[in-house]
Amino acid sequence: MGRRRERRATRAGGRRLCAAALASLGLVAVVSFGSPASAASTGGSNASGGADAAGTVWLCRPGLARNPCTASLTTTVVPASGKKTVVYSKPAANPTIDCFYVYPTVSEQQTPNANLTIDPEETAVAEAQASRFSQVCSVYAPMYPQLTLSAIGGKGLSAQAEATAYGGVLSAWKDYLAHYNRGRGVVLIGHSQGAAMLIALIKSQIDPKPAVRRRLVSALLMGGNVSVPVGRGVGGDFQHVAACETSSSLHCVVAYSSFLDPPPPDSLFGRVGQGVSSLSGQKAQATLQVLCSNPQSLTGARQLSPYFPTAQFPGILGTEAHLPAAPSTPWVTYPGLYRATCMTSGGATWLQVTPVGPPGDPRPVVTQSLGPTWGLHLVDVNIALGNLVSLVRDQAAAFAHAR
Repeated sequence: MGRRRERRATRAGGRRLCAAALASLGLVAVVSFGSPASAASTGGSNASGGADAAGTVWLCRPGLARNPCTASLTTTVVPASGKKTVVYSKPAANPTIDCFYVYPTVSEQQTPNANLTIDPEETAVAEAQASRFSQVCSVYAPMYPQLTLSAIGGKGLSAQAEATAYGGVLSAWKDYLAHYNRGRGVVLIGHSQGAAMLIALIKSQIDPKPAVRRRLVSALLMGGNVSVPVGRGVGGDFQHVAACETSSSLHCVVAYSSFLDPPPPDSLFGRVGQGVSSLSGQKAQATLQVLCSNPQSLTGARQLSPYFPTAQFPGILGTEAHLPAAPSTPWVTYPGLYRATCMTSGGATWLQVTPVGPPGDPRPVVTQSLGPTWGLHLVDVNIALGNLVSLVRDQAAAFAHAR
């Protein structure tokens, strides 16, 4: 970091997404699953009263009585100097596309797979990662029998548990296509374990099927180690779904893992065959590298546009003390504080995040609080959330024009 002090992460930074950090160990062998187990036996209920006719419990879906993906978006804008302002945003009244969101590891249940009960952790992470996309799309987020924090810690992790987790996502996707999509464009959004589930889903259900690929606006897969041939944007994990090159690119993928410093040799992210990739059965190859898509440059922005929730994450993942003087609004953003660039060095490819605030900038700066091997995995989504929402807005317009 050099010229910048590594201060404690902002209250809205890593803590709320600590669940996502541990999720990297849940990026399991989804690419080699056989017949996925059905999620129907895990039970659960929708916030509006139960599973739908196909058995899917929706964490987020238009029409739900309690929908965390349409929570308040009111934001305090904190500049490096000068007066703070409050911005009032709201979900789009009639968005033209959908988003299908798969959340990272948050469940504190003690079984290998979570049941489908909507606990506070799922609600909180949906608000933190998915709710701002409601400005540009209708968000669908299924509950799924994800690998729990307990399982990832070594208690009950097995091929069957992995298959059960992916089976829940696959079942929900098929339900979404059959009963909710109605031919609309859709953006896939996932982080960590959620990204791994979507990588597997794209491989089996989208990449080889032209008719379904045409509905794919884009896939935002943060912290998931999507692989591509060195110097190319397609190949590796996907044979047809290429890297997004501009804000009007369609049927494409955005993927990155963020770091403040170059990933060390034992990093869990940014390296093919390390961490996520090795757990998914992928072997390191000199011909492959991890894809890095810079959400800042894709939208033509000069800096990253971070958005952090200000509420403390519930349960054991939110026990850290709050920083003082946090805004009273549900969200806070710090314009002009970070810049990003994709870098490749030492066999790793990553999104380099650099604090660029002026000297004496009093705003809190995120840190690699879990150490250099994790990088900024905790805030992969939120560090660039404003850019990602803008990207989806542009892609939605391009998708409508193409039709």
